[in-house]
Amino acid sequence: YVPWGILTGIRPVKIVHNLLDKGMSDEYIRQNLKENYLIMDEKIDLALEIAKRERPFIYPIDENKISLYIGIPFCPTRCYYCSFPANPLKQFGHLRMEYVQKLIEEVKGMAKILKDTNKEIETLYIGGGTPTTLSAEQMDRLLTMIGSYFGIADEQGRMIYADESAEKQTQLLEFTVEAGRPDSITREKLEVIHKHNISRISINPQTMKEETLRLIGRQHTVQQTIDSFNLAREVGFDNINMDLIVGLPEETIEDVRETMRQLEELDPDNITVHSLAIKRAARLRMQKEQYENLHIENTAQTIDLTAECCHEMGLEPYYLYRQKNMAGNFENVGYAKPGKAGVYNILIMEEKQTIMALGAGATTKVVFEDGKRIERVGNVKDITNYLDRVDEMVERKRELLKNCGQL
Repeated sequence: YVPWGILTGIRPVKIVHNLLDKGMSDEYIRQNLKENYLIMDEKIDLALEIAKRERPFIYPIDENKISLYIGIPFCPTRCYYCSFPANPLKQFGHLRMEYVQKLIEEVKGMAKILKDTNKEIETLYIGGGTPTTLSAEQMDRLLTMIGSYFGIADEQGRMIYADESAEKQTQLLEFTVEAGRPDSITREKLEVIHKHNISRISINPQTMKEETLRLIGRQHTVQQTIDSFNLAREVGFDNINMDLIVGLPEETIEDVRETMRQLEELDPDNITVHSLAIKRAARLRMQKEQYENLHIENTAQTIDLTAECCHEMGLEPYYLYRQKNMAGNFENVGYAKPGKAGVYNILIMEEKQTIMALGAGATTKVVFEDGKRIERVGNVKDITNYLDRVDEMVERKRELLKNCGQL
């Protein structure tokens, strides 16, 4: 059973977009994917459905619009499957205040670049790591400076969106903050984020099975996930995403069924279902002799179960991507209620828009020549290195835009 046939790329929906751009019919696209890539029918249908749902967010392409990513590379602890910039608070927490100050310097430098290039921010995403490892005061200062430097907030520091003020030149479609792990979420932090009019947050349980949370190195409980979600609703958030991972060590399809049941009770606006992918930098890979006896399995039945449950909850698939070393060779799919799709996720996945990225370990992607060419430049990953070289990180992006003829 090879659901995606011979396809190895992480963005299968891009193939569908390219064929739709050429005016090809659905039937031609299905035949093309089946004959040239040996993709199974249900995955072809999924890719085609998602492409059609994405297109209103991608086209027409406005080269003056960009998206912005801001990385907060701290976590309460490091999950055993994680390969992202995630520096545990125990060792690196004392650097948070200085990191925020340096990040604001990069924000200021980026704002000048955008002014020089006449580009405007369409979507903004604060990820990590775990952004809510910042204190409420640190988060407030960062969000205030973002709104101020980029001209996307009103006098009270509340972010302004495209349908709220016709007079404002720069307006956002979406601003996501990954609240992330429940053990880093407090009412005070949620109130700060809500005060700034952030439109979308994530609260990410990964699983609702207590034993698995311990096994993968998470310190929070299932009850903390439930409490954090209910608290976010109470504070006033009306677009909340929850990330899940299927194929986690020792989990069965019944465990996944129970996780989906508990999520149905919470009724999130988005659910992103990831298939476990163990990358080179993950502890499960680097120290695999310690974990080789763990049972890790992902099946078509499990993937189908999550899709069916999301459908029953009124959630539609709206973006998709794949990774190397995925359990079962499946895919990651984002599901959302109508009108609640994560626009940034679509834009970064289909690579039709430039994504400028700030913070330690963040990678900028400049898209030009109508999406036919992409150039990348990364910030240094090490936090202390970043603190010393933030001016250089700004200059790297300026040079990249110059080399691409956009500055």
